[in-house]
Amino acid sequence: MKKKQYILAITLLLMMLVAVGCSSGGASGDEKLKIGFAIKTQDSPYFVSLVEAVEEYAKDEGWEVTVLDANGDTTKEIANMETFIAQGKDLIFLDAVEPDAVIPSINKAAEAGIGVINLDSGVGEGANNITTIYSDNKQNGRLVGLEYANKMGEEEIVSIVLSGAKGNVAGTERRTGLFAGILEGRLGVSEEEAWGLADDFDSQLLSQGKAVNEEANFSVVGQGWGNWTAEEGLKAAEDLITANSNLTTVLGENDQMLFGAMTALKNANIENVEVVAAADGAIEAYDLIKEGKYFATGENSPFKVAKLGVQIAKEILVEGKDPDSYEDITLTEPAAVTKENVDEYYKHGF
Repeated sequence: MKKKQYILAITLLLMMLVAVGCSSGGASGDEKLKIGFAIKTQDSPYFVSLVEAVEEYAKDEGWEVTVLDANGDTTKEIANMETFIAQGKDLIFLDAVEPDAVIPSINKAAEAGIGVINLDSGVGEGANNITTIYSDNKQNGRLVGLEYANKMGEEEIVSIVLSGAKGNVAGTERRTGLFAGILEGRLGVSEEEAWGLADDFDSQLLSQGKAVNEEANFSVVGQGWGNWTAEEGLKAAEDLITANSNLTTVLGENDQMLFGAMTALKNANIENVEVVAAADGAIEAYDLIKEGKYFATGENSPFKVAKLGVQIAKEILVEGKDPDSYEDITLTEPAAVTKENVDEYYKHGF
């Protein structure tokens, strides 16, 4: 009798070990994973394309994706995150409205055992997320700035800059990158020195509304906040353009705001002002680059960001990779898209 009990105990133990082994590698291939995507807005082609790309790549994996749009409202975003947590999603993708307001929601998801991967926009310190995936905003801006500095030679650069939203991490990185590239190219300093000068330049801009580096013959005479859209970019640019008749350049943190600035320039009958974006990659911008009407933009492909996000989610949920093994930031490859190479990047535009 004891022998039979012993054999039964061993058999049960082996069955338990097999069950544990089968469940230790993440979700099984037959399990339909449920993913939430809390998107900050869908009011521009980039965000629409990002959502569509996440849905497409997730569908290829057989996953179910639920998208909730915050419409730029942090309160709505918190509610959307609460909904996903209550629904017990396997993972949440998040494109945050504001870097700090969403931190408690991210941490609440983590406490519930739901990993959060940030797409497109970074969040503030203290967020217990897996990683943040976006294009290399700083290097995109820098590479574009270097190209523009080379194009302008010793000619004075008098510019305005259109920014997305105050405090936005990606926006700050993009415009600072532009400044770094222009200063590096104009002054012949090292990249490290250029970043220091760019940080000083940006601090001056934020505190005084304008900034200048006399040695580089480069100035920003005003900053407008265009909320990432063409309509708001137009409004932000109008007064700045009217007040500064000697502009050579409009710098911007994305393509859409610069499309608005181009309309403002046209309405004011102003020509020969260069348009330079730190990052984006809209098809419309690529077409204008081909025509020579738009100097450059940095590649910020929503398709590449989405693909990398789904890849990392799969590694964690299906292959069992440790979520803590990822770096805080995961970047796509930077590139300045100009007339010379636009055909190479065109297929990844949005």
